[in-house]
Amino acid sequence: MLKSTVLKQKQEKERLLSLSYIVRVKEKEAKKWLDLDLIKVVLGPRRAGKSVFSLMLLKDRQFAYFNFDDESIVGEKKLNLDEFMSELRQAYGETKYILFDEIQNLPKWELFVSRLHREGYNLVLTGSNARLLSKELATALTGRHIPIQILPFDFEEILKAKDYEVSVDKLLVPEEKAKFLDYLNEYMTNGGYPEVVTKNLDPRGYLDVLFDSLIFKDVVKRHKIRFSEQIDNLGSYLINNVAGQYTSRKLANVLGFKSDITLDRYLGYLNEAYLLFPLMRYSAKPGVRIKSPKKVYVVDNGFMTAKAVQHSPDTGKYMENLVFTELAKRGYESNREVFYYKTRNDREIDFVVKKGTEVIELIQVAYELNNHEVEQREIKALVEASQELNVSNLVLLTWSEEREVEEHEKTIHFKPLWKWLLDKAQA
Repeated sequence: MLKSTVLKQKQEKERLLSLSYIVRVKEKEAKKWLDLDLIKVVLGPRRAGKSVFSLMLLKDRQFAYFNFDDESIVGEKKLNLDEFMSELRQAYGETKYILFDEIQNLPKWELFVSRLHREGYNLVLTGSNARLLSKELATALTGRHIPIQILPFDFEEILKAKDYEVSVDKLLVPEEKAKFLDYLNEYMTNGGYPEVVTKNLDPRGYLDVLFDSLIFKDVVKRHKIRFSEQIDNLGSYLINNVAGQYTSRKLANVLGFKSDITLDRYLGYLNEAYLLFPLMRYSAKPGVRIKSPKKVYVVDNGFMTAKAVQHSPDTGKYMENLVFTELAKRGYESNREVFYYKTRNDREIDFVVKKGTEVIELIQVAYELNNHEVEQREIKALVEASQELNVSNLVLLTWSEEREVEEHEKTIHFKPLWKWLLDKAQA
């Protein structure tokens, strides 16, 4: 059984390597780490492209491959690891490069990986569970691994998939600008899951099924949850309330949870599976951060469309979620480097961005500024927060406006969403 599984997967590896793919933004940086004596750990949600990214990373090397998500071995009580390595060597020779896909499905995987690393193997691992970073990696592989997070396509990768090159001259042509903005609007609505983008799939079908599958596979099954309907309702409710504030107690009451402790645990599972991300309010006082309501964002805008209850999408919420996911794709960690903020006068700032102990940027998101009153409200929030947090880099992201406004000796940079998404220099 083990031999046939290894050989079957070898054929699948060769098939996948023969296909063409969109080059991911992170590939160039990741290649610098490939020959270092560190375990490369590629993390992110299922179907976001981790396996393809890892295969492309190793395509110029002779490497062994095994996917621990294979139905023929999932659920086996104990895999004979010596026999397993023997089968890999017979199939691939004595190569020191190995790619293990969905490694979290192997019980006590970290001990096995640590052993192989000591034996001199150059390992690339993929995993769909954020706990790989926080627990097993931190304890078993301290200082010996480099995490690489792969999320659904960003806008630059979307344009590559569409074979569209942006240039200043091209965007001066009205028809070209309209086509370009159509791509952005499509991205904001349908998201960046590779199969949705490259195969022009309707997210309402594909992502609806994917979300339910992820809930079952990475949450219900993994954590042996008895009342699966509760966690499904929780996920759907939060996706329909993206960028909204919540407290565990109120959410538990709304959804009929007997305990807000159970609800918090379920929220943790959804976060581990890279589906939903809670965002805390920024404060220098830890107690305020913990006690304040949280906001919630989803890993991909396509899920908002797939799970939408309302008939017409709230473009402001779609845009705000897109900005959050872009910050995550740039490597900013929520609740450590990204927060939301409330001023003393209860004005809200969508995103506070930190680097180390310093707040480096405030970002406000407004799809359109309909009138002077709306514009002043956004400006006042930024100015007030900048004074309280002592930060001067103030950005107001809109759909199309680009200008600067001076207010109380502060400069607010109005920037179109598309320009910010393509400006990696600030990342």
